[in-house]
Amino acid sequence: MKKLVIDQYDDHQRIDKYLKKVLVQAPSSLIYKMLRKKDVKVNGKRVKENYILHSGDEVELFLYEDKFKEYTKPLTIYELPITFKVVYEDAHILIVDKPAGLLVHEDINESVNTLSNQVLTYLYQKGEYDPEKNISFTPGPVHRLDRNTSGLVIFGKDMRALQDLNTMMKTRQGIEKKYLTIAMGHMKDATLSGYVKKNEDEGKMYLVKKDTPGALSMKTIVHVLKRCSTCSLVEVQLITGRTHQIRIHLSATGHPVMGDSKYGDFEWNKEVKKKFHLNHQFLHAYQLTFVDPIGTMSYLKGQTVTSQLPEQLEKIQKELFS
Repeated sequence: MKKLVIDQYDDHQRIDKYLKKVLVQAPSSLIYKMLRKKDVKVNGKRVKENYILHSGDEVELFLYEDKFKEYTKPLTIYELPITFKVVYEDAHILIVDKPAGLLVHEDINESVNTLSNQVLTYLYQKGEYDPEKNISFTPGPVHRLDRNTSGLVIFGKDMRALQDLNTMMKTRQGIEKKYLTIAMGHMKDATLSGYVKKNEDEGKMYLVKKDTPGALSMKTIVHVLKRCSTCSLVEVQLITGRTHQIRIHLSATGHPVMGDSKYGDFEWNKEVKKKFHLNHQFLHAYQLTFVDPIGTMSYLKGQTVTSQLPEQLEKIQKELFS
């Protein structure tokens, strides 16, 4: 028999979902069979698959130790250099400042040195996360930034926080996200709306008509902060959160993001690279405001977290707009 004690990281999960995360190598049929045959008990009592676990609950699994080891697979913690900055942290969430060039999640080319893995390294070194003890929950990001976009990313440090943060992101309520960018030409304040669809072969988003199959709506609010002879420093608020949304929306208005190799202006990018040695888009997620957070996140209501422009981007904007 194997005994597991529920801690804050696993609080408020269904027992079947918890077991699927613990017994990651076991087929779902085995897990539900164990529940039916009373091979799973919580606090000494048989429970149904929809039982909600609470911190302090004792889960008993009637499995031999060798079978338990066979069905579990602890996450590997890599000893990675920490290249992000901690902007805000408490017991439930972590907000970090991601540098440009670092992936949030792994892809086919990079599976180890990602922001997510660096955060796990950070929490492991602090003694706040141990994959051998917290076998059913892994702290993770609530949203993404493109590899070459810098700025704020939120991580949930326990299950309930991650659930509530994900709900807010999916319903587009509770959290206001703002970015700073430099756009070509003289922009005006605007609310931009449209529909977009991804070309999977190209890995690129395209504006499409509303009735196009698979079309996704997007909405972006643009506020101009400063202008110079060739470009505009703008604050952009995302109402929706589509892939490459800011980059494609500004490009569609004729004001592409500085340094954007995918949707930007080729000639302008060449000039920018020559003058400022900028090898990626000028796009920084600089502000998060918890407008009306829900559930366990309600204590953050009214709080705003900000991030300064990275040194290279700050130098560029000062030279152009001072």
